[in-house]
Amino acid sequence: MEGFLETARPLDFNYGEKQGDERFRSSLALFLGRAHGKPVSAQELFLTNGNSQALDFVCDRFTRPGDTVYVEEPSYFLAFQVFRDHGLNIVGIPVDQDGMQIDILEKALRRSPPALVYTIPSFNNPSGLTLSRERRERLADLSTEHGFVVAADEVYQMLSYFDEVPPAMGTMVDRGRVLSMGSFSKILAPGLRLGWIQANSELMENMLDSGWVNSGGSVNHVTSHIVRYAIDSGLQEQHLEAVRKAYRNRLVAMGDALSEHFDDLARWTQPAGGYFYWLEMSNGTEAVELRSVALEAGAGLMPGPFFSGSGGLRNFVRLSFAHYTEADIREGVSRLADAFRQSVPGPGP
Repeated sequence: MEGFLETARPLDFNYGEKQGDERFRSSLALFLGRAHGKPVSAQELFLTNGNSQALDFVCDRFTRPGDTVYVEEPSYFLAFQVFRDHGLNIVGIPVDQDGMQIDILEKALRRSPPALVYTIPSFNNPSGLTLSRERRERLADLSTEHGFVVAADEVYQMLSYFDEVPPAMGTMVDRGRVLSMGSFSKILAPGLRLGWIQANSELMENMLDSGWVNSGGSVNHVTSHIVRYAIDSGLQEQHLEAVRKAYRNRLVAMGDALSEHFDDLARWTQPAGGYFYWLEMSNGTEAVELRSVALEAGAGLMPGPFFSGSGGLRNFVRLSFAHYTEADIREGVSRLADAFRQSVPGPGP
């Protein structure tokens, strides 16, 4: 790092540019261009205070109470709370192995056009599914045809552990009304609370016309300098490679443990990235009942209905491998299996 750190400028501790510090956005643009295989302009990027704040801001700028938001079924449960805070009607679109079923989305669009379509295109939380390239491109095209905004939650886009992932929705901002939301929470450190929105000039103009943006400037100005140093020094990419390796090993450990202990209890597909396994419990076991059983066993899970806009998915559970060591994962899965067999009638032999 010797010779790398520069002398702080007077404005580095001021409010900052409302779109985000230009030096940070330039560094981020180069980083995203390398990651996604397509050049990114700093002018396409808007600094955010993490992904949750970004989604709330998108709702504020592009929806009104009573509007409809289409989401994948299943989808990130805390996004539902953001949508409800804005008075939005949540409508789920079914998924298959290639992600959101765009043919069903198209039928829904003809009946009731939404203001927003929210998608987690790569390694969906909780299902681990990935939207195919063809469906991503069609979704971008539909956003122009029907006038809605795609809010693409791409926090797992860089967390692929085996094969290449389809191009980020951020590479399609010039193709449709696409907002690509990313975050350093998953690839550097959650406590930084730093992220970005990538958008075309039309949508960017809308965001920059916000009252609080014009009043307050950059939402996380000082932290953006810290992350810029991490990007420019190569530390961010080094850390990301280490993270991918660690998560890949944890994913495999959970898959092996599930095969050993859960074969008669549930069905699942091994994800290729992200944080989660999505299990369909056998014999119609109610997932909500399993949560208390898991906690009593010193383990944890998230019940499927949390991830449904309509309270469905009652026999699904989400397991996370990201936070735990391989040994903890194997022990946790074993505990869950033993507890389920002893406490819940129905599943198992």
